[in-house]
Amino acid sequence: MEPFIVSARKYRPQTFKDVVGQQAITNTLLNAIENNHLAQALLFTGPRGVGKTTCARILAKQINQATGDYGDEDFAFNIFELDAASNNSVDDIRDLTNQVRIPPQVGKYKVYIIDEVHMLSQSAFNAFLKTLEEPPAHAIFILATTEKHKIIPTILSRCQIFDFKRITVGDAVEYLKYIAENQGIEADGDALHIIAQKADGAMRDALSIFDRVVSFSGKSLTRKAVTENLNVLDYDTYFKATDLILGHDIPGLLVLFNDTLAKGFDGHHFMSGLASHFRDLMVCQHQQTIALLEVGDDAKRNYLEQSKKTSGPFLLDAIEIANDCDIHYKSSKNQRLLVELTLMKLASIGFDGDKKKSLNP
Repeated sequence: MEPFIVSARKYRPQTFKDVVGQQAITNTLLNAIENNHLAQALLFTGPRGVGKTTCARILAKQINQATGDYGDEDFAFNIFELDAASNNSVDDIRDLTNQVRIPPQVGKYKVYIIDEVHMLSQSAFNAFLKTLEEPPAHAIFILATTEKHKIIPTILSRCQIFDFKRITVGDAVEYLKYIAENQGIEADGDALHIIAQKADGAMRDALSIFDRVVSFSGKSLTRKAVTENLNVLDYDTYFKATDLILGHDIPGLLVLFNDTLAKGFDGHHFMSGLASHFRDLMVCQHQQTIALLEVGDDAKRNYLEQSKKTSGPFLLDAIEIANDCDIHYKSSKNQRLLVELTLMKLASIGFDGDKKKSLNP
């Protein structure tokens, strides 16, 4: 039996073309290599799981490949990785700076990748300053961090900074589709959208969630399987809740909330999801904003259909009431009552006005 390799490692990009969602940065780096215009100190910064270390490794390999005809040489001996989280002392940096002086045996450059560079101590940063400012001609430093604000300004001023962005839901879904096809897995568009949304802009998280859900559901990835495994409320719950609110059906709404609690979800989860649902209905009201709706095709049809039953003023009031519950939830002594009261308020929007109209024709 072959050992299982997680998708984040198995499908780790090997060239800049394979990197998802960072075209501006990868194009800049490729042009810099081709035009021999690459800085000797680069800082890759951005959220976790968006490709900083991956791009650093690809760049480290391609720098030497672009400088001569070395065949299939991978220049492994020219690339040095230092994890600053566990090697953050001044002695570790001194060892590194002593090593930097030795020129490479093969290729033109030695590349030093320092991951989680914000974890270096103050004295380690200071010991690194001079080398970073005036490195030998054969040395290139690539620093990677998720927390740029923790790096001292004197280091930042010596680096060319590349800000990596969060991976969009659309880009993540396309890559997950490619992986699903590669593995012979049938995957619903809605299921992949839920995984991408849950990953919150991190491709590595999306791949980890994908592996987990595939282990649970096998070769067929359905929306139901994903929502069950990830412990997220299905869209259907919120569509039903909104229909009950529009029908001013307070008893039905309270029963639906009780059923949601019985499934193991808490009130805060339910209300924050309902507020997001109202927001999604709001963006469906205008042609220009429909693109902001990041769901699968089946769910999009349902959103467009339900948005026709609602009005802008109703959704604005509903979002405000739901958001108010979200703000006060943690400080509330009786959280269930707070959510139930909020649901009653939501079901009463416009109800008094309708009643008065019917009494005074």
